[in-house]
Amino acid sequence: MHPLAPGTKTPAPNCPDCRGGQHPPQECPCHALGRWCHGFHAATTDVPTVLRWWEAEPGFGAGVSCGPARLVVIDVDAHPAPLPERGRLLPGIPVDDRVDLTGLRSGFDTLALLAAYRSRPNPCEDTSTLRVRTPSGGMHIWYRAAKDGPRFRSSSGSSPKVALAWQVDVRAVGGYIVAPATRTSAGVYEALPGARLPAPLPLWLTAELARTGHSVEDAPSKPSGGPVAARQRAPHARGLQGRERAGERVLAPLVDEVRACAARPAGAAFSEKLNRAAFTAGGLAAAGHLDPEECRRLLLEAADHARPHQPRRNCLIVDTGLRAGSNRPIHTEERP
Repeated sequence: MHPLAPGTKTPAPNCPDCRGGQHPPQECPCHALGRWCHGFHAATTDVPTVLRWWEAEPGFGAGVSCGPARLVVIDVDAHPAPLPERGRLLPGIPVDDRVDLTGLRSGFDTLALLAAYRSRPNPCEDTSTLRVRTPSGGMHIWYRAAKDGPRFRSSSGSSPKVALAWQVDVRAVGGYIVAPATRTSAGVYEALPGARLPAPLPLWLTAELARTGHSVEDAPSKPSGGPVAARQRAPHARGLQGRERAGERVLAPLVDEVRACAARPAGAAFSEKLNRAAFTAGGLAAAGHLDPEECRRLLLEAADHARPHQPRRNCLIVDTGLRAGSNRPIHTEERP
C-alpha cells in the first residue's frame, strides 16, 4: 500500500529533496527513512509504517502496487472518446466489416465483445471476484495471478503497441490501482456486490494477456532433450499402453486443432485452442494418463508449427495451461 494525495487518485508528492532530483526510485534515500517518495515504488505491507503515514496525513487515499501483490486488475474505462478503427478495438483480432458497431462506446463494450468472441463469461459480470465501481463510471476488476505463473505488464487500452482492448487498461507490474473506499473529489471507489477478494485470474484472460504481449517473463528455458522433433503418430501410439493410450485419444484431437491453425495466420482462436489443449494435457498427466514432459513436447511442436514466429509466447501459454490443468486431474472416463 502507498499514499495517494488527498482527494485525488495520484500518488502523494515526493518530499522537497526529491522533487527536483533526477535519481531513480531505487536510489532514493527517503525509502530507508520510511518516507513515501516515488509513488508505488514506496509501497509497503509494514503496518507501523502505514499507520505512521496516515497519522501524518489522515486525508490520504490508498493505492496498491499491483506487481508485488501479484495483482492483475482489468481497468474498464467509460470515458467519451471517438471510436478507433476496427483493427484497434480488439488488438490482433479482426472485426469483420459486417459486425454492427452501433452503440459501442466504451471499454464495457469491447471487453464484452472480447469475452463473446472467446465464448467466455463477461468479466464485468464476474461476481466471484472483487469489482469496484469508479467515480467516472468505469470498473476495476481485480484478479490474483498465480505465484508460480507468468507476470504481466501494465498497459493502456489506447496504446497502439500493447493493449488488451480499446478503453480497457491493465494494471499489473509497473502500475498501481486505487483501493476500494478511497474518496476523491470526483467520488468514492465503491466495491460492488459479490466477492470482496480477488479471484484467480481466469485461464482465458491469462492467454489473452500473453497473446497481446503483456508478458514480462524472462525467456523460458528450452525443454530438456534439445529441439523438439516432428511428431510421428504411429510409433508414439505403439509405445503407449493402457491408461496412456486412453489419454492420447483424448488429447490428440485437441493437439490437431492447434496444428490446423497453421492454415489460418489470424482469426483461428489459436491461443484459446492451445490453452485448452495444455489445460487438458495437465489434467491427464496429473491423473497418470500421460507423461508430463511428453505432453509439453507435443504441445510445443504443434504450437511452433502453427505459429513459428512466437516461440516464447507459445511456451508461456503451454506452461500456464499445464500448471492450471495439473490442479484438476482428468480421468478418461470423464470424457468421450
